[in-house]
Amino acid sequence: MTDEGQPPGSHEHEEDEDEEEDEVENGGFDELRVVLYIAGLANDDKDVAAPALIRSREVTADKKKKKKKKKKKKKASATNGNITKGTPSNKAQGRMLNEGSFTDYYVSHGQTEPPTIPVVNLFSADEFPLGEIQPHPLESNSHRISSEELRATERLQSDLYSKLRHASEVHRQVRHYAQSFIQPGIKLIDMCERLEECNRSLVQEHGLDRGIGFPTGCSINHVAAHYTPNVGDDTVLQYDDVMKVDFGTQIDGRIIDCAWTVSFNPRYDPLLEAVKEGTEAGIRAAGIDVRLCDVGESVQEVMESYEVELDGKVYPVKCIRNLNGHSIGPYQIHAGKSVPIVKCDDQTKMEEGEIFAIETFGTTGRGYIVEDLECSHYMKNFDCPHVPLRIPRSKKLLGHINKTFGTLAFCRRWLEREDGGSFTVNGKDGKQEKYMGALKNLCDVGIVQPYPPLCDVKGSYTAQYEHTLILRPTCKEILSRGDDY
Repeated sequence: MTDEGQPPGSHEHEEDEDEEEDEVENGGFDELRVVLYIAGLANDDKDVAAPALIRSREVTADKKKKKKKKKKKKKASATNGNITKGTPSNKAQGRMLNEGSFTDYYVSHGQTEPPTIPVVNLFSADEFPLGEIQPHPLESNSHRISSEELRATERLQSDLYSKLRHASEVHRQVRHYAQSFIQPGIKLIDMCERLEECNRSLVQEHGLDRGIGFPTGCSINHVAAHYTPNVGDDTVLQYDDVMKVDFGTQIDGRIIDCAWTVSFNPRYDPLLEAVKEGTEAGIRAAGIDVRLCDVGESVQEVMESYEVELDGKVYPVKCIRNLNGHSIGPYQIHAGKSVPIVKCDDQTKMEEGEIFAIETFGTTGRGYIVEDLECSHYMKNFDCPHVPLRIPRSKKLLGHINKTFGTLAFCRRWLEREDGGSFTVNGKDGKQEKYMGALKNLCDVGIVQPYPPLCDVKGSYTAQYEHTLILRPTCKEILSRGDDY
């Protein structure tokens, strides 16, 4: 009880009744005046409603002021819970990020700075931001964008699109935040853990239902992909490094795979621009019924038109010919189709409904990578055979992998976390001890596949850009597109 024994909100109820009376006195009469004006019975010289209107305004002048204040109050309270939307102010400083990109762009959606609110809480009724829409190439697809039948088909897939857009928005917010703290001098292991904790928080990590799609790649210089620091790795990012940041987010196994290249020295800009434009060429070329070889040819034509000068020597930018984009399936990062980035003979066509990661790699080296260095990435084979295991530690580790990661990629650093890779699944008792022998055994029998770092020649520099898109019946949607790249 408040205010002399009155229950909370009782005065507000009385004030609302006063507002309704005001609306009858003013708003109702103004409506009559409009009707009379339309009928030609009221005008500026001889207004039949004027005397009553003046009296009404004199009687209710004070009430109108109160009414305006109350309306403002109602408008201010009409927000999404306690979320307050702000204006982005931290301009992105990274090389080759789009003009007008802000690392805190997410505050415009009501996110905190740094981001802490799960993305699902920022949007109502699963209305997550739409990706960039592009038409399918080829004359045979010209009818798609206006087909009512195909639009009806898309409406049946709204749940799938919502999951993909949800995961995409998480990725956008996490990477924008990462762009604010990735600077020379940061330890790579600290960078990865900070990025991944944000990823877990914004996606509301829940085991195989929601979480990180694969380990954060932070491959430097001649290392093109599949490197993330193991525990004890104290590598520090340097001003003269070229680093590929590649991470994923998944919801119900629907993975968003997206990457960009970080550099600080402007001398590498032509390399980054070449690869970025190569990715854009691949995205433009992709579409329903497009042959994979045509996508690769488009990428190569653009990327290899660039060159970069380093220490007085000019290097042509080369596509890394044995690295490709790929199709993505539920809980399957590589779903069977490879998207080449060079001209080839693959006549396989892209099909309606497929999801692709269009990723391109450029290098100042030989344009061909090999496996090298200590392995950190692993993944259970999607179609692995049933193999009887005789070693108890191997059985235990496989059980942990099955319930925590399934067929999603993981890394040694996650196995050594207190939660073993997922607090939801394992709580604080998930850490794996003395697991290396068991992990090697699982790899030897073909249940788990190791993915060592992929390297060009030492002394060379590699760059990568990547986006995930879906080939919808009416158009292609670049799901992971942001204002940064």
